Amino acid sequence: MSSELRRVATGVAHNQPHSDDCLPSVNHLQPKAIVSRRGFVAAAAAAASATIVRPESARGYAANEKVALGLVGCGGRGVWIAELFAQHGGYEVVAGADYFADRVNNLAEKLKVDPQRCYTGLSGYRRLLDSKVDAVAIESPPFFHPEQAAAAVDAGKHVYVAKPVAVDVPGCRSIEASGKKATEKKLCFLVDFQTRADEFFREALKRVHEGAIGKFAFGEATYHAGLPFVGQLAVLKKGDDPESRLRAWGLDRVLSGDIITEQNIHTLDVASWIMNTAPVAAWGTGGRKLREVGSCWDTFSITFVYPDNVGIAFSSRQFEGYGSQPEGIRNRMFGTDGVLETSYGGQVLIRGKNFWRGGSSPAIYKQGAVTNIAEFHDNIKAGRCDNPTVPESVRSNLVTILGRTAAYKGEVITWQRLLADGEKLEFDLKGLKS
Repeated sequence: MSSELRRVATGVAHNQPHSDDCLPSVNHLQPKAIVSRRGFVAAAAAAASATIVRPESARGYAANEKVALGLVGCGGRGVWIAELFAQHGGYEVVAGADYFADRVNNLAEKLKVDPQRCYTGLSGYRRLLDSKVDAVAIESPPFFHPEQAAAAVDAGKHVYVAKPVAVDVPGCRSIEASGKKATEKKLCFLVDFQTRADEFFREALKRVHEGAIGKFAFGEATYHAGLPFVGQLAVLKKGDDPESRLRAWGLDRVLSGDIITEQNIHTLDVASWIMNTAPVAAWGTGGRKLREVGSCWDTFSITFVYPDNVGIAFSSRQFEGYGSQPEGIRNRMFGTDGVLETSYGGQVLIRGKNFWRGGSSPAIYKQGAVTNIAEFHDNIKAGRCDNPTVPESVRSNLVTILGRTAAYKGEVITWQRLLADGEKLEFDLKGLKS
């Protein structure tokens, strides 16, 4: 280990920054004592006479009142999410916005949305916010999430936003500020992480935070899978103009945040949840080993150092693994009394002195979203606007950016330096229609 790495691992690790070194108003992003955090509703036919609830009258509305929802980002996952909102029975999908007409037209066809309430172009989401909607689901490329979420809160709308919430530090600060403003305005703001909605993950983390595996020793976090954006490869092979890059956003490091932020955030969020504090520093590597188009890397290998010199080894790939196992989204945390093992869609359990069998949730991808959609509705209905998913999601997002920055620069990057530098990613919007 070099002198710089040794200094970070053994020195800085025991001298953590205070709140003035972190996001201005987010003290919980810094190391502190570990604390715990806190079925599918059958589809209901939308009644033509159903009353739509306004945000200012969210408390105590009648059972037949529905939340008028607008969808921002009408790609494959966006329309899929909109269908789940419609199936819940407590929402009516009334508007959609996407840069591309074909995508918003697909939403209109599938969910019978009035074509007059389908908006295109970069500013389409603003026209959606000017219409009569109570809430928005933001499923656009992550680069746009902070701007769109802030505008939604300013317009008095409840916000449901996909992960990752941002692609850079300024974007994370914006989301954190929007979440606080939403609370002040009595609006709900929920970030959609499936694992945090799963009963086995919740119970396992509760037990770990209560001491089930003892003192942490070290951990592992992996996301090994193939490329999820196969269809986008063909788009970029035809050209890399702004519209093609926007349509193939998953292969663009600015629009997506690269694979470590866009996809690998799932496993790094679990690691952050386990540690329940910010890392001290990170270093690592990665690169484009197989991919021929786009600007994203296809593999990362990062070491994250947490307080008390606890290391988490992270690795990811987005290419063929030729049947090697284990695959998928996995975390292990080794402690003095046991080991926590988690697998997205697989077994979650605790081994050791306080053995807990746990269980598995094979349908977690869909069921997690369904649970979050139901919780979002319940929060709106009950007027619960503390919005606890925001700070944890911001911290996890920053963890991915820390790892990405360390790998890009080939340097040890401390948490303080990451936040102080505040590097902003820029996408050239010239040539795109407003």
